[in-house]
Amino acid sequence: HPPPTSKLLLIVDRLTQFETFVTTNATNQDWNRFTDTLTMDLNSLNAKFKKVAGGASTVFNRAVQFTEEKLGTAEKTELDAHFENLMQRSDKTKLWTETLVKQTDTLLQPNPNQRMEDLLYVKLDKKKKDRITQYEILGNAMVDAGNDFGPGTAYGNALVKCGQAQIQIGNAERDFITTTANNFLQPLSNFLEGDMKTILKEKKILETKRLDLDACKSRLRKAKSAGTQTQAEADLRVAQSEFDRQSEITKILLDGINSTHAHHLRCLNDFIEAQLTFFAQCQQYMTDLQRQLGS
Repeated sequence: HPPPTSKLLLIVDRLTQFETFVTTNATNQDWNRFTDTLTMDLNSLNAKFKKVAGGASTVFNRAVQFTEEKLGTAEKTELDAHFENLMQRSDKTKLWTETLVKQTDTLLQPNPNQRMEDLLYVKLDKKKKDRITQYEILGNAMVDAGNDFGPGTAYGNALVKCGQAQIQIGNAERDFITTTANNFLQPLSNFLEGDMKTILKEKKILETKRLDLDACKSRLRKAKSAGTQTQAEADLRVAQSEFDRQSEITKILLDGINSTHAHHLRCLNDFIEAQLTFFAQCQQYMTDLQRQLGS
């Protein structure tokens, strides 16, 4: 942390005023006002430095505790089995939700360059481009080829009809992509960007509170004098209280994973329904095409 520069500059300014008082005939009232103001500024500066020093000491104690735990020379407060299971389940939920989002995104848009472009539009909060699907591109090519060969010819007529079916499939695919993005992909992404980030933040805070607690326990064990022991016991009570409070906050969030799984299950059913509709439409279009071609 940098020193409170503005306060230091203010003190320098006060000392400059002091030189002025020395070289002029200042009244007692002026002197009293000056000394009161200078005292307030010094007290404020002292409080700020104490706050910075206290924060640095806390960070240092955490670092020492963490290092000693890694070296196996310090005890570590363990969470109960139920809490550990909740933590592991949240980790699994994060891992597999990220995987599902990534693979679903790849399914909906196989082209990595276009995926990056779409991501950029999302980051800029702009509407993504409406792209023509590969089925539509193929369908348009078939229709153009059929018209060029002549729709009156057997081959040309078949190309036109096949192209029209491909365009229909392309339209159905666009609907499937939109539905899946809105009803499956977006909710899972929202969870990762919202609730999951909150859980990670609170888990990190819990870990710092746990380090503070164990550092206090370590200081109490090492306390020699009665005064040091009394202070260590007081610090330990505060650390234990903060750890217990943060444990409850984190546990409430971790318990919320049950609701998350239930919500994601509904989203999964929406995805299945969208996929079923898409495949059924494709089958219907191809069945109709086959009938039209008389084969």
